[in-house]
Amino acid sequence: MTRSEVALSAPGKVLLAGGYLVLDRDHTGLVFGLDARIHVHVQKLPTSPGVVLSEIIVRSPQFKEAEWSHSTSTQSRNKFVETALAYALSYVCAMSYEKIGSSSITIVADTDYYSHPDETGSTNARFINFHVPITEAHKTGLGSSAALVTAFTAAVLAHYLKKDQLDLDSDLGRRRLHNIAQAAHCAAQGKVGSGFDVAAAVYGSCIYRRFSPSILEGLGEVGSPQFSARLRAVVDDSDPSNKWDMQIDKSNARIPQGLRLLMCDVDCGSETVGLVKKVLGWRKEKPEEASLLWATLQKGNEDLAKELKRLAQTDVQDYRNLKDIVLTIRSLIREMSSKADVPIEPPVQTSLLDACSKVSGVVGGVVPGAGGFDAIALLVEDQALPALQDLLSTYSSTTSADGGPAIGKVRLLSVKQDFQGLKSEATDMYGDWIR
Repeated sequence: MTRSEVALSAPGKVLLAGGYLVLDRDHTGLVFGLDARIHVHVQKLPTSPGVVLSEIIVRSPQFKEAEWSHSTSTQSRNKFVETALAYALSYVCAMSYEKIGSSSITIVADTDYYSHPDETGSTNARFINFHVPITEAHKTGLGSSAALVTAFTAAVLAHYLKKDQLDLDSDLGRRRLHNIAQAAHCAAQGKVGSGFDVAAAVYGSCIYRRFSPSILEGLGEVGSPQFSARLRAVVDDSDPSNKWDMQIDKSNARIPQGLRLLMCDVDCGSETVGLVKKVLGWRKEKPEEASLLWATLQKGNEDLAKELKRLAQTDVQDYRNLKDIVLTIRSLIREMSSKADVPIEPPVQTSLLDACSKVSGVVGGVVPGAGGFDAIALLVEDQALPALQDLLSTYSSTTSADGGPAIGKVRLLSVKQDFQGLKSEATDMYGDWIR
């Protein structure tokens, strides 16, 4: 039995501390959810009386040429959509003997997931038309693929399964959604990543320790014999010898009242896979040097989480110690950049962070996650916003000495921290985006 209409959303993320370290189970990452969300709406496919279809239509109406038909003979041109749908339907087949009916699935993204020029429309609108194919859209680095896979998988499962088969409002339902979304996201990427972005999409802000990659090793390919049964065993965590071992600590991921976690889009973007490959190559080549630096970074990251929590539990707004911790972490990141010969905090980003940090009320900032030329993250007191916006409205940089890209216009995104993960949405909030 399918529900006539469902809508769910998953948040973006920022890995404020723990870039690269989060790949290793000996270390953790401090990840915050953001209030920019990917939304997925599912409804029965409207048909004429007497017409029966076994087709699933997926649309992303904010982009050109973004409609895909999934039937027995048609494959998606979007690997994340295709894989999430295949995994979700495989799990549905393992859980239910009912025939999978036709449906119409619509994906919409909050504006700040992508860089966009002023002429695309009012940036005050929650959803806008980006007027480009999705392959040409410039991501801001908020974790769109993980949020997409999580929201998409959740919406398909909620549409096709009864609540007593999978209740996404329960702890057990969330864990199973986490497991299947991790599996699907890894398959779509072609590698087993750390999973912090999917964890944030499901659970929201947390301190995250990754799962063991071996959990997904025996899953096999979609469509292979008994894939649905193997997938259900992995998702339901029913193999006592192969249990999910990620750790998700929500209680110690805090931002104090009066402080905001903000993002600045620099519209350059990095190829994360290339950066990670080089850093891991350095770590393999010089394990003692890397281990010592990573242990020091882990201590700094833990200090950051503890100080944020301490400030959240007091009324004293003295951020001097927090500022020192952020500067220490940045110094260690630049050291890793130098030793691994990777632009984790490239010079143009250093200049931007330094300029922002000089504004009264800006505690500090980092190039989050894997670093590079994605959006920077800033910890900012509420009253500092006007002065920060004034700085950014006229900020520009020249090409860096190492030949890297220049930063032109910098845009302060409207996103801020959001501690909630996956959530249900009102199905009537999308207006003309749904058809």
